[in-house]
Amino acid sequence: MTTQTLDLERLEPWLRQHIHDFEGPLSAEKFAGGQSNPTFKLTAGDRRYVLRRKPPGQLLASAHAVDREYRVIKALADTDVPVPQAFALCDDDSIIGSMFYLMECLEGRVFWDPALPEVSTRERTAMYDEMNRVLAAMHSVDIERVGLSDYGKPGNYFERQIGRWTKQYRASETETQPAMERMIDWLPAHLPADDGRVSLVHGDYRLDNVMFHPTEPRIIAVLDWELSTLGNPIADLAYQVMAWQLPREGGINGMMGVDRGPLGIPSDPEYIARYCERTGRDDIAHWPFYMVFCFFRLAAILQGVKKRAIDGNASSAEAASRGDMVGPLAAMALPYMGD
Repeated sequence: MTTQTLDLERLEPWLRQHIHDFEGPLSAEKFAGGQSNPTFKLTAGDRRYVLRRKPPGQLLASAHAVDREYRVIKALADTDVPVPQAFALCDDDSIIGSMFYLMECLEGRVFWDPALPEVSTRERTAMYDEMNRVLAAMHSVDIERVGLSDYGKPGNYFERQIGRWTKQYRASETETQPAMERMIDWLPAHLPADDGRVSLVHGDYRLDNVMFHPTEPRIIAVLDWELSTLGNPIADLAYQVMAWQLPREGGINGMMGVDRGPLGIPSDPEYIARYCERTGRDDIAHWPFYMVFCFFRLAAILQGVKKRAIDGNASSAEAASRGDMVGPLAAMALPYMGD
C-alpha cells in the first residue's frame, strides 16, 4: 500500500465491526492536499466518513500522531470549539498498514487563499472575526473538564518546542540552511519568561484547516489536530499572523503584498487586539520572539516534507516544491531578530 491508496478488502470488515450501522459497499477517494497524514473520503451506502491515517514506512519519532488527533477531537465534542464527530481509532497496523481513525464527513467550505476572493467583503470580514472567535474559544477550553489535563507537559512550552523542532529538523536535514542555524542559536537565547498560562494549542491553526458552513460565515469544524498539545496559546496566534506574511507563490498561500483594508481583512494589530479582548489580555509582550519561533517551526515542518519526498513516502505530489521553501522561509525570520 502507498499513501495514495487503501486496502478496502481489509478495511471494510474492520469498519463493519467498529462502526454502528455501517453498510457497504465501500469506496475511497483521497483528498487533495495534506502534507502529513493522508486523508480519505469513504463512501459506504448513503453515508460518508473521513479516514485519517499515518503514512506507511519509516517515520520521525513523535510525528503523525493520529491517535492524539482522535483523542482531542473526541474530547472537544461538547465545547465551543467546532469539531467533527469522532467514531473509532484503529492502532492495528495490519488492517491498512498504519494507524488510522474515522470521523464524520461534514459538508462545508474549505478555503485555501487567505485573501478569500470567492466571497464578498462583508463575508470576508465576518469569516476572519469567526476565526478569531474560535481561536479564543479553543484557548478558553477547560482542559481539566474535558479530560485533557495530561495532553501535554506543563510549563516551559517554548523551550520544549524549540528542542523538539530542532531535533526534528536535524533528523530530516538534507543541506545546511544558514538562516535555520541562526534561529537554532537565537531562539533559546531569547526565551521569554514563562507566564504560566496553559491552554489547548492547535499547532496549525490557519484558514485551510477550518471548514465553514456551506452558506454562512460560521466555522463548523476545526481540522488537522496532529500538532495539538497543551502550551502557550500565543503560539497559535503568532502562527496565524506569521502565515499572512508569506508569499503568494510556491504553494504557500500567504498575503505578502496584499492590501487587506479594501478586502475587509483585519490588519495584524487589529486581529491581535480582538483576540486580546476575547481572552482578557491587555497586550502581548515579546511578539518578535513568537514570530521567529513560528517561522522556525514551519521551516522545520517543510524540511520534513522535503525529506519524505526524497524518501518517496510524501502524501502530496507538491511535497518537493514545498520543501524548496525552507531556506526562503527561514530567511523571512531574520528581520524579527534584528538582522
